[in-house]
Amino acid sequence: MLDVIRMLLEASPLLALFLAIATGYAIGQISIAGVSFGAGAVLFTGLTIGAIAPRAAPPSLVGTLGLVMFVYGVGIQYGPQFFASLRGPGIKYMALAAVAVIASLLVAMSLAGPLGISTATAAGLFAGSGTSTPTLQAALAAADNQDPAIGYSVSYPFGVVGPIILMTFMAAWVKPKFASPPQNVRIAELTLESTCENRTVEEVSAILPSDLKIVAVRQYHVNEPPVASMRLHEGDGLLLVGNPSSIERAKESMGHEEPGRISRDRADFDVVRVYISKATFVGKGLHDIPLPDYPVTISHVRRGDVDIIASPDLTLEFGDQLVAAVPTSRKIDIRRHFGDSIKGNAELSFVSVGVGIALGLLLGMIPVPLPGGGTFSLGVAGGPLVMALALGWLGRTGPLGWRIPVIANLVLRNLGLSVFIGSVAIGAGSPFVQTIATNGIQILLGGAAVLLTLVLIVLVAGHLLRIPFDDLLGVCAGSTGNPAIVVAAARLAPTERTDIGYAICFPSMTIVKIIAVQVMLS
Repeated sequence: MLDVIRMLLEASPLLALFLAIATGYAIGQISIAGVSFGAGAVLFTGLTIGAIAPRAAPPSLVGTLGLVMFVYGVGIQYGPQFFASLRGPGIKYMALAAVAVIASLLVAMSLAGPLGISTATAAGLFAGSGTSTPTLQAALAAADNQDPAIGYSVSYPFGVVGPIILMTFMAAWVKPKFASPPQNVRIAELTLESTCENRTVEEVSAILPSDLKIVAVRQYHVNEPPVASMRLHEGDGLLLVGNPSSIERAKESMGHEEPGRISRDRADFDVVRVYISKATFVGKGLHDIPLPDYPVTISHVRRGDVDIIASPDLTLEFGDQLVAAVPTSRKIDIRRHFGDSIKGNAELSFVSVGVGIALGLLLGMIPVPLPGGGTFSLGVAGGPLVMALALGWLGRTGPLGWRIPVIANLVLRNLGLSVFIGSVAIGAGSPFVQTIATNGIQILLGGAAVLLTLVLIVLVAGHLLRIPFDDLLGVCAGSTGNPAIVVAAARLAPTERTDIGYAICFPSMTIVKIIAVQVMLS
């Protein structure tokens, strides 16, 4: 029976890959004592399939494609936050990660003699514990033999599974609590006091905080659009949208909050939510988009899980949901005007994605000279990630919009992650078993020691430095590097900070690892 399974899997590597993904995700959903591995379980099923059917591994290009899709999606999504963090705690996070990486390198070097292995094999242990293929490539070139690949194949599974287990135990020990994300947009109904008597809407808008917007006016028991020349009187109602603190300031100077006056009456003026799904609106600022000839007041924009105040310079993207006040009789017309198709969430420019990834791959190929000779490059992971961070921060270059709708980005990243983990795990299954059988348990323990040094320094020192737990897990994931680790981190700390920490540390630590291993073997 086992021979039949082996023949079937080796006859179709794609069957083996998607079997590993399907069974891995199924096992990853099982929770034991509150611990589950999610996408990381694909590594286990892939290693098992690879051990049973050694020739079932898909071509290496398949795994590389998945890796590129994942890191590019992460970079595009979190580019703005990455550059913002560099002006804040980002430098501290990179310094902590660098200390841990260098310490794990020193442990790998010190283990070469006691374990009876070559320095090149120890370099492979270091590369595998950090799950860094570019580091392995640098080690192979510097050693001029295949010894680094032996150490890499042993420590790589530890490099993926170990951080997930340690982070899970850390979460169980710390028991972190995560605050709800701060509210950045609030809707309020204000009843005007005598200070606004006989002022126009334009005059009142001028004295409001700059981020507040008047969406509708209630006057003489009727809701109306806010026309600039309209005269306001004591007792009139305003529907305001803006920052919560700005609304509080407006209440102190202009009137008191009285919810329900405007929202209960939808007979003449109503609020609608409309998806941007027409390409003619994408890439344009709100002040540039064509509006119909009836009153339309856009209050804010829903992008993914975030509400954004509708400032004139806000650039629209596919999948954005406009929240607008319009005459009730025009609700169907405004939906037709903007498209209002859920397909906008899945729209992305394959031109910009193709150009962005191509630029990232070119960046990853550029050789950077090292002091004393030798070069290093960012490789197929670091190059696209660094390029995507920059493009995500830019947002748009001329006609090319670099950002991807949140839902489409999640699909791109999750598919790429699954393909990468499954492909790599199947390919590593047989070498892992053979290495353990031929080289003994000592190399296995050596790989574990290198990994423990790296992860424990980040987690323990970061906790003592009072780094927020979600940030700390992102730093740990970026220090080790494998995408499965950042996915596990996001399950333990369900905030976007884990992805940002990963994006901050992964490219910089890739460079540190490449330089360190070449110095080690020089």
